[in-house]
Amino acid sequence: MTLEQLRIFVAVAEREHVTRAAADLNLTQSATSAAVSALEARYATRLFDRVGRRIALTDAGRTFLAEARAVLARASSAELILADLAGLKVGSLRLAASQTVGNYWLPGIIHKFRSAYPGLSVELTMGNTETVAAMVRKGEANLGFVEGEVDAHALNVVPVADDDMALVVLPSHSWAAARDGEGLDLRTSPWVMREHGSGTRSILEAMLAARGHSLSDVEISLVLPTNESVRVAVESGAGATVMSRLAVANALKAGRLAAVDYPVPRRKFFMLRHSQHHETAAEGEFARLVTQG
Repeated sequence: MTLEQLRIFVAVAEREHVTRAAADLNLTQSATSAAVSALEARYATRLFDRVGRRIALTDAGRTFLAEARAVLARASSAELILADLAGLKVGSLRLAASQTVGNYWLPGIIHKFRSAYPGLSVELTMGNTETVAAMVRKGEANLGFVEGEVDAHALNVVPVADDDMALVVLPSHSWAAARDGEGLDLRTSPWVMREHGSGTRSILEAMLAARGHSLSDVEISLVLPTNESVRVAVESGAGATVMSRLAVANALKAGRLAAVDYPVPRRKFFMLRHSQHHETAAEGEFARLVTQG
Protein backbone atom coordinates (compact mmCIF):
# COMPACT_ATOMS: atom_id res chain seq x y z
CA MET A 1 0.00 0.00 0.00
CA THR A 2 1.41 3.40 -0.99
CA LEU A 3 0.49 6.97 -0.10
CA GLU A 4 -0.34 7.54 -3.77
CA GLN A 5 -2.85 4.69 -3.70
CA LEU A 6 -4.41 6.15 -0.57
CA ARG A 7 -4.57 9.59 -2.15
CA ILE A 8 -6.31 8.17 -5.23
CA PHE A 9 -8.73 6.09 -3.14
CA VAL A 10 -9.74 9.13 -1.06
CA ALA A 11 -10.27 11.26 -4.18
CA VAL A 12 -12.48 8.62 -5.78
CA ALA A 13 -14.39 8.04 -2.54
CA GLU A 14 -15.10 11.73 -2.00
CA ARG A 15 -16.33 12.23 -5.57
CA GLU A 16 -17.93 8.80 -6.02
CA HIS A 17 -16.70 9.04 -9.60
CA VAL A 18 -13.49 7.70 -11.14
CA THR A 19 -13.37 10.09 -14.10
CA ARG A 20 -13.82 13.23 -12.00
CA ALA A 21 -11.24 12.03 -9.48
CA ALA A 22 -8.75 11.30 -12.26
CA ALA A 23 -9.25 14.77 -13.74
CA ASP A 24 -8.77 16.49 -10.38
CA LEU A 25 -5.64 14.42 -9.70
CA ASN A 26 -4.29 15.02 -13.22
CA LEU A 27 -4.16 11.27 -13.83
CA THR A 28 -5.60 9.05 -16.54
CA GLN A 29 -8.82 7.22 -15.79
CA SER A 30 -7.07 3.88 -16.30
CA ALA A 31 -4.33 4.73 -13.79
CA THR A 32 -6.92 5.82 -11.24
CA SER A 33 -8.99 2.66 -11.68
CA ALA A 34 -5.87 0.51 -11.50
CA ALA A 35 -4.80 2.03 -8.18
CA VAL A 36 -8.19 1.28 -6.61
CA SER A 37 -8.28 -2.22 -8.10
CA ALA A 38 -4.78 -2.92 -6.78
CA LEU A 39 -5.89 -2.06 -3.24
CA GLU A 40 -8.97 -4.27 -3.52
CA ALA A 41 -7.00 -7.17 -4.98
CA ARG A 42 -4.10 -6.91 -2.52
CA TYR A 43 -6.41 -7.14 0.50
CA ALA A 44 -9.22 -9.15 -1.09
CA THR A 45 -11.73 -6.50 -0.01
CA ARG A 46 -14.29 -4.71 -2.15
CA LEU A 47 -14.13 -0.98 -1.42
CA PHE A 48 -16.72 0.20 -3.95
CA ASP A 49 -19.95 -1.12 -5.40
CA ARG A 50 -20.30 -0.40 -9.12
CA VAL A 51 -23.85 0.69 -9.93
CA GLY A 52 -24.19 1.54 -13.61
CA ARG A 53 -21.83 4.42 -14.32
CA ARG A 54 -21.63 5.39 -10.66
CA ILE A 55 -19.80 3.89 -7.73
CA ALA A 56 -20.59 3.89 -4.02
CA LEU A 57 -18.51 3.01 -0.99
CA THR A 58 -19.14 -0.35 0.63
CA ASP A 59 -19.22 -0.63 4.42
CA ALA A 60 -15.56 -1.67 4.29
CA GLY A 61 -14.79 1.30 2.05
CA ARG A 62 -16.40 3.75 4.46
CA THR A 63 -14.38 2.35 7.35
CA PHE A 64 -11.17 2.43 5.32
CA LEU A 65 -11.84 6.02 4.16
CA ALA A 66 -11.54 7.39 7.69
CA GLU A 67 -8.23 5.59 8.21
CA ALA A 68 -6.89 6.62 4.80
CA ARG A 69 -7.65 10.28 5.51
CA ALA A 70 -5.89 10.02 8.87
CA VAL A 71 -2.77 8.48 7.29
CA LEU A 72 -2.64 11.17 4.61
CA ALA A 73 -3.04 13.89 7.25
CA ARG A 74 -0.14 12.44 9.24
CA ALA A 75 2.01 12.21 6.13
CA SER A 76 1.22 15.81 5.28
CA SER A 77 2.16 16.90 8.80
CA ALA A 78 5.48 15.08 8.48
CA GLU A 79 6.08 16.83 5.16
CA LEU A 80 5.43 20.20 6.77
CA ILE A 81 7.92 19.51 9.55
CA LEU A 82 10.56 18.69 6.93
CA ALA A 83 9.61 21.83 5.03
CA ASP A 84 10.45 23.84 8.15
CA LEU A 85 14.02 22.65 7.77
CA ALA A 86 14.03 24.11 4.26
CA GLY A 87 13.32 27.58 5.62
CA LEU A 88 9.91 28.14 3.99
CA LYS A 89 11.36 27.42 0.55
CA VAL A 90 9.30 24.30 -0.15
CA GLY A 91 6.21 22.62 1.28
CA SER A 92 2.47 23.11 1.48
CA LEU A 93 -0.16 24.61 3.74
CA ARG A 94 -3.70 23.24 4.04
CA LEU A 95 -6.36 25.80 4.94
CA ALA A 96 -10.08 25.40 5.55
CA ALA A 97 -12.52 28.28 5.67
CA SER A 98 -16.21 28.93 5.97
CA GLN A 99 -17.71 30.58 2.91
CA THR A 100 -17.77 34.25 3.81
CA VAL A 101 -14.17 34.13 5.01
CA GLY A 102 -12.97 31.92 2.17
CA ASN A 103 -14.67 33.84 -0.63
CA TYR A 104 -14.27 37.46 0.43
CA TRP A 105 -11.59 37.91 3.11
CA LEU A 106 -8.96 35.19 2.90
CA PRO A 107 -7.94 35.25 -0.82
CA GLY A 108 -5.99 38.50 -0.48
CA ILE A 109 -3.99 37.09 2.43
CA ILE A 110 -3.28 33.88 0.52
CA HIS A 111 -2.00 35.95 -2.41
CA LYS A 112 0.27 37.94 -0.12
CA PHE A 113 1.61 34.73 1.43
CA ARG A 114 2.26 33.08 -1.94
CA SER A 115 3.99 36.21 -3.22
CA ALA A 116 6.35 36.13 -0.23
CA TYR A 117 6.90 32.34 -0.34
CA PRO A 118 6.40 31.12 -3.93
CA GLY A 119 7.85 27.70 -3.10
CA LEU A 120 4.99 26.95 -0.70
CA SER A 121 1.70 25.71 -2.13
CA VAL A 122 -1.59 26.60 -0.44
CA GLU A 123 -4.69 24.41 -0.62
CA LEU A 124 -8.01 25.93 0.45
CA THR A 125 -11.12 23.85 1.25
CA MET A 126 -14.42 25.52 2.07
CA GLY A 127 -17.38 24.35 4.14
CA ASN A 128 -19.55 25.69 6.91
CA THR A 129 -18.24 26.56 10.38
CA GLU A 130 -18.82 23.09 11.85
CA THR A 131 -17.11 21.38 8.91
CA VAL A 132 -14.04 23.61 9.14
CA ALA A 133 -13.65 23.03 12.88
CA ALA A 134 -13.91 19.27 12.33
CA MET A 135 -11.23 19.37 9.63
CA VAL A 136 -8.79 21.13 11.96
CA ARG A 137 -9.48 18.67 14.78
CA LYS A 138 -8.88 15.71 12.44
CA GLY A 139 -5.64 17.17 11.09
CA GLU A 140 -7.12 17.57 7.61
CA ALA A 141 -6.32 21.30 7.71
CA ASN A 142 -3.43 23.12 9.37
CA LEU A 143 -5.45 26.28 9.98
CA GLY A 144 -9.17 26.99 9.86
CA PHE A 145 -11.00 30.29 9.47
CA VAL A 146 -14.65 30.67 10.45
CA GLU A 147 -17.22 33.37 11.14
CA GLY A 148 -19.16 31.50 13.81
CA GLU A 149 -18.60 30.47 17.40
CA VAL A 150 -17.16 26.97 17.71
CA ASP A 151 -16.65 24.37 20.40
CA ALA A 152 -13.04 25.05 21.42
CA HIS A 153 -12.31 21.41 22.33
CA ALA A 154 -8.76 20.61 21.10
CA LEU A 155 -8.59 23.97 19.32
CA ASN A 156 -6.85 27.29 19.80
CA VAL A 157 -9.44 29.89 18.75
CA VAL A 158 -8.15 33.40 17.99
CA PRO A 159 -10.30 36.34 16.79
CA VAL A 160 -8.65 37.92 13.75
CA ALA A 161 -11.16 40.36 12.20
CA ASP A 162 -14.60 41.93 12.51
CA ASP A 163 -17.43 41.36 10.04
CA ASP A 164 -20.35 43.74 9.54
CA MET A 165 -23.69 42.04 8.93
CA ALA A 166 -26.78 43.36 7.18
CA LEU A 167 -30.45 42.44 6.94
CA VAL A 168 -31.16 42.64 3.19
CA VAL A 169 -34.31 42.53 1.06
CA LEU A 170 -35.47 43.57 -2.37
CA PRO A 171 -35.84 47.37 -2.72
CA SER A 172 -39.58 46.76 -3.25
CA HIS A 173 -39.93 44.85 0.04
CA SER A 174 -42.00 46.62 2.70
CA TRP A 175 -39.07 46.56 5.11
CA ALA A 176 -36.74 48.45 2.74
CA ALA A 177 -38.35 51.82 3.56
CA ALA A 178 -38.63 51.23 7.32
CA ARG A 179 -37.26 54.16 9.32
CA ASP A 180 -37.44 52.45 12.68
CA GLY A 181 -35.92 49.04 12.05
CA GLU A 182 -36.02 48.06 15.69
CA GLY A 183 -39.81 48.13 15.49
CA LEU A 184 -39.98 45.52 12.73
CA ASP A 185 -41.68 42.21 13.44
CA LEU A 186 -39.27 39.64 12.00
CA ARG A 187 -42.13 37.18 11.65
CA THR A 188 -43.85 39.19 8.90
CA SER A 189 -41.56 38.18 6.04
CA PRO A 190 -40.41 34.84 4.63
CA TRP A 191 -36.70 34.12 5.10
CA VAL A 192 -33.93 32.63 3.02
CA MET A 193 -31.20 31.10 5.13
CA ARG A 194 -28.09 28.95 5.17
CA GLU A 195 -27.92 25.33 6.35
CA HIS A 196 -27.48 24.10 9.92
CA GLY A 197 -23.91 24.65 11.11
CA SER A 198 -23.47 27.93 9.24
CA GLY A 199 -22.22 30.96 11.16
CA THR A 200 -24.52 33.19 9.10
CA ARG A 201 -27.55 31.16 10.15
CA SER A 202 -26.59 31.50 13.82
CA ILE A 203 -26.78 35.31 13.50
CA LEU A 204 -30.42 35.10 12.40
CA GLU A 205 -31.14 32.68 15.24
CA ALA A 206 -29.61 35.17 17.71
CA MET A 207 -31.69 38.04 16.27
CA LEU A 208 -34.87 36.04 16.68
CA ALA A 209 -33.93 34.92 20.19
CA ALA A 210 -33.39 38.56 21.20
CA ARG A 211 -37.07 39.15 20.34
CA GLY A 212 -38.22 36.03 22.13
CA HIS A 213 -38.70 34.05 18.90
CA SER A 214 -37.12 31.02 17.23
CA LEU A 215 -36.88 29.70 13.69
CA SER A 216 -40.11 27.80 14.22
CA ASP A 217 -41.92 31.15 14.56
CA VAL A 218 -41.00 32.42 11.08
CA GLU A 219 -41.66 31.26 7.53
CA ILE A 220 -38.53 29.72 6.00
CA SER A 221 -38.94 29.86 2.24
CA LEU A 222 -35.56 28.34 1.33
CA VAL A 223 -32.54 26.78 3.03
CA LEU A 224 -29.50 26.96 0.73
CA PRO A 225 -25.86 25.84 1.04
CA THR A 226 -23.93 28.90 -0.22
CA ASN A 227 -23.90 32.66 0.21
CA GLU A 228 -24.29 33.13 -3.53
CA SER A 229 -27.38 30.95 -3.76
CA VAL A 230 -28.94 32.80 -0.81
CA ARG A 231 -28.20 36.19 -2.37
CA VAL A 232 -29.64 35.18 -5.74
CA ALA A 233 -32.77 33.80 -4.07
CA VAL A 234 -33.34 37.08 -2.21
CA GLU A 235 -32.78 39.04 -5.43
CA SER A 236 -35.45 36.80 -7.00
CA GLY A 237 -37.96 37.77 -4.33
CA ALA A 238 -37.82 34.71 -2.06
CA GLY A 239 -37.69 36.76 1.13
CA ALA A 240 -35.28 38.44 3.54
CA THR A 241 -31.91 37.26 4.73
CA VAL A 242 -28.99 38.20 6.96
CA MET A 243 -25.57 38.21 5.31
CA SER A 244 -22.12 39.68 5.62
CA ARG A 245 -21.85 43.05 3.90
CA LEU A 246 -18.78 41.61 2.16
CA ALA A 247 -21.07 39.13 0.39
CA VAL A 248 -23.73 41.64 -0.69
CA ALA A 249 -21.65 44.79 -1.28
CA ASN A 250 -21.98 44.68 -5.08
CA ALA A 251 -25.71 43.96 -4.95
CA LEU A 252 -26.29 46.86 -2.55
CA LYS A 253 -24.19 49.21 -4.69
CA ALA A 254 -26.07 48.20 -7.84
CA GLY A 255 -29.44 48.63 -6.15
CA ARG A 256 -30.47 45.01 -6.59
CA LEU A 257 -30.81 44.69 -2.80
CA ALA A 258 -31.48 47.12 0.02
CA ALA A 259 -30.11 47.04 3.57
CA VAL A 260 -32.83 47.34 6.20
CA ASP A 261 -32.31 49.78 9.06
CA TYR A 262 -32.10 47.04 11.68
CA PRO A 263 -29.51 46.48 14.46
CA VAL A 264 -27.88 43.27 13.20
CA PRO A 265 -25.15 42.02 15.59
CA ARG A 266 -21.58 42.24 14.33
CA ARG A 267 -19.53 39.09 14.39
CA LYS A 268 -15.87 38.12 14.32
CA PHE A 269 -13.75 35.97 12.09
CA PHE A 270 -11.77 33.37 14.04
CA MET A 271 -8.59 31.45 13.24
CA LEU A 272 -8.47 27.83 14.43
CA ARG A 273 -5.52 25.52 14.89
CA HIS A 274 -5.12 22.24 16.74
CA SER A 275 -3.87 22.90 20.28
CA GLN A 276 -1.73 19.74 20.39
CA HIS A 277 -0.20 19.73 16.91
CA HIS A 278 3.25 21.01 16.02
CA GLU A 279 3.04 24.55 14.61
CA THR A 280 5.09 24.64 11.44
CA ALA A 281 6.96 27.68 10.21
CA ALA A 282 4.47 27.99 7.35
CA GLU A 283 1.52 28.03 9.77
CA GLY A 284 3.23 30.58 11.98
CA GLU A 285 4.02 32.89 9.08
CA PHE A 286 0.51 32.66 7.66
CA ALA A 287 -0.94 33.38 11.09
CA ARG A 288 1.34 36.41 11.36
CA LEU A 289 0.05 37.80 8.06
CA VAL A 290 -3.54 37.21 9.18
CA THR A 291 -3.15 39.02 12.50
CA GLN A 292 -1.30 41.91 10.85
CA GLY A 293 -4.24 42.44 8.52
